[in-house]
Amino acid sequence: MLEAALWGLVTAGSLLLGAAIAIAARPSDRTVGLTIALGSGALIAAIAYELVLEAFETSFGLAAAGFTLGAVAFYAGDWTIDRRGGHGRKKLAGPQLASAASAIVLGTVLDGIPESFVLGASLRTDGAVPIAVVVGVFVSNVPESLSASSGLLASGWTRVRVLGMWILVLAASVVAASLGWLALATLGGDGGAFALAFAGGALLVMLADTLMPEAFELGGREAGLLTALGFALGFGLS
Repeated sequence: MLEAALWGLVTAGSLLLGAAIAIAARPSDRTVGLTIALGSGALIAAIAYELVLEAFETSFGLAAAGFTLGAVAFYAGDWTIDRRGGHGRKKLAGPQLASAASAIVLGTVLDGIPESFVLGASLRTDGAVPIAVVVGVFVSNVPESLSASSGLLASGWTRVRVLGMWILVLAASVVAASLGWLALATLGGDGGAFALAFAGGALLVMLADTLMPEAFELGGREAGLLTALGFALGFGLS
């Protein structure tokens, strides 16, 4: 479990890197969008080949149930947070973020939970973390936190407050990775198929709802090409 927590710390640590870049010198919106697209493509490949395929090969019924419930659970959580004002948490422009601090924090934590859970669960089932997931999460986390941090700073948040939020998210990610490991230790056998598929469904909805729209809005038409490149990279790593 300690190793799972460490991997959660390593991957979620890229969120602090993105925040630091936003504080020091923000790159262009286009660069941010294209980087998000690259990471998203890698995560799509990881979901398909590292999570869903393995889960369905283990138990079709449990994997189908887990995938469906994971997608619905993330959708419901994201919908609830959006209604509280967290819908703009990935935006580079900040005025819409100013009045919804708690929703922003909760939404950012929600986005990171499936990723970290996957790391812990995969470590338990395969004895190693899926490299495609690590690369995809790391690459997408940097521009993701950069976007959110830039918007929050533009809304009047202090640098200390922004960094404090990301430290909170980092802690939640470490806990989620540990819970992923524990869930597989508890469920065992075919139950692992349910857990992996659940995380895969949640991740796919997260990509479609929060990352991909931002990638195309900021990166333009070329975001599609970078997504394809990221998918090829993730497929190769898988």
